[in-house]
Amino acid sequence: MWWRRVVQLVVSCALLGVGVALLLVPSLGSDGYSTLINGLSLTTGVPFVVVNIAIGLVLVMLAWAKGKRPAVGTVVQPLVTGYVVNVCLDILVPPHSLQTRALMFLVAFVVVAVGVAGYLGSNMGVGPSESLSLAWDPPVPFRWSYSVFQGLGALIGWILGAAVGPGTILVVIALGPVVDLLRRRVRLFAVAPA
Repeated sequence: MWWRRVVQLVVSCALLGVGVALLLVPSLGSDGYSTLINGLSLTTGVPFVVVNIAIGLVLVMLAWAKGKRPAVGTVVQPLVTGYVVNVCLDILVPPHSLQTRALMFLVAFVVVAVGVAGYLGSNMGVGPSESLSLAWDPPVPFRWSYSVFQGLGALIGWILGAAVGPGTILVVIALGPVVDLLRRRVRLFAVAPA
């Protein structure tokens, strides 16, 4: 049913936004794409959501040039996710203790993985970082092309002043394989028929 796919897309993108904000708040590092966006936002003073849309357009065009056509999810993902990140960053209070920060980060990692797998499973189009990663699959499987993309984003974001840390390494290495595993093993996250 198309309406179930639309609901899955929007809810998953909102969940992804909450997860990204929860990754950013404890300052233990975040996913590479968010680190890139955050670094650009910090450097330019432009709000996260605006930078997210601008960089998203560039990545979508690159993926499109490689044959990955944009669709509804390509627009919905950066708009919903970017907006939710902005709202959450305004209301979340950074925890003080290392244990609480680590717990927040681990919860965020799970939320991000579920959000990405959920919106990819809606089969309504993919957002910028995933579209570029999927454009290289094949020959490079998504779980590895996504990790390479996350790693490059983290490096550039760090150079621009965004926080990186042990969490960044976890996300760069594990997010692609965990999303891939969820998509293959959890029926809800398997790509729905178009």
